[in-house]
Amino acid sequence: MIINLALILTALTVISGIVVALDKFVWKTDMGDESGSVSAQQVLVEYSRSFFPVLLFVLVVRSFIFEPFRIPSGSMMPTLLQGDFIFVKKYSYGLRLPVTETKFIETGSPERGDVVVFRLPSDPSINYIKRVVGLPGDTITYERHRLTVNGVPVSFDRTDRSFDNAPIFVEDLDGRVHDILVKNADFSRGDATYRVPEGQYFMMGDNRDRSQDSRFIGMIPEEFLVGEAVRVWMHFVPWKMPDWGRIGTKIQ
Repeated sequence: MIINLALILTALTVISGIVVALDKFVWKTDMGDESGSVSAQQVLVEYSRSFFPVLLFVLVVRSFIFEPFRIPSGSMMPTLLQGDFIFVKKYSYGLRLPVTETKFIETGSPERGDVVVFRLPSDPSINYIKRVVGLPGDTITYERHRLTVNGVPVSFDRTDRSFDNAPIFVEDLDGRVHDILVKNADFSRGDATYRVPEGQYFMMGDNRDRSQDSRFIGMIPEEFLVGEAVRVWMHFVPWKMPDWGRIGTKIQ
């Protein structure tokens, strides 16, 4: 069962806020009692007064500023590793109401090369993280690990570095230079030409042979975007020492 943290946090904030408001304007609860007994209403008001400011602060930050996420797979290696904890900037592509995800303020749109967290259209309770390759109206061709965007080949050079026994290549998407992995040089998955509809985006993982992305799950509509991944704040894998060197790493 997937727990909807946004719904739980919003509900707790609203309930505690209502209790605080009722107490201020209607109940006017006397928190002092010479008999030493404490009523259920007093307990409810006291807890609500204590937790409402904290819950409201967390709700505002998580909904509109930054939200933490954990990387569950290796589809974005070598940029992001399984076990990375990242901050996602929620206001990059508009401010949305918690739970309903309705946009109420427009702040910007994804640029080619951005690393983006989005909700899976077929199951919005699941979050994916990929790189924006195609913008609305683009024509994307992927063939033998090489990208072509609107007829222009994307810069793609092999380095002398490797990761997880696979060579690292450097790709340049409109000035966003980043590393990608090619696990199998002789076999390329999802080779085809894709046309990106208006209001949608073509996403790919940096681990090109090990990523379920727009080649297989389809284009991602704008309303499913969560935010831009900007920093790694922790790397932790159970039964291993944390990788302190990844703390604060900027996501390229």
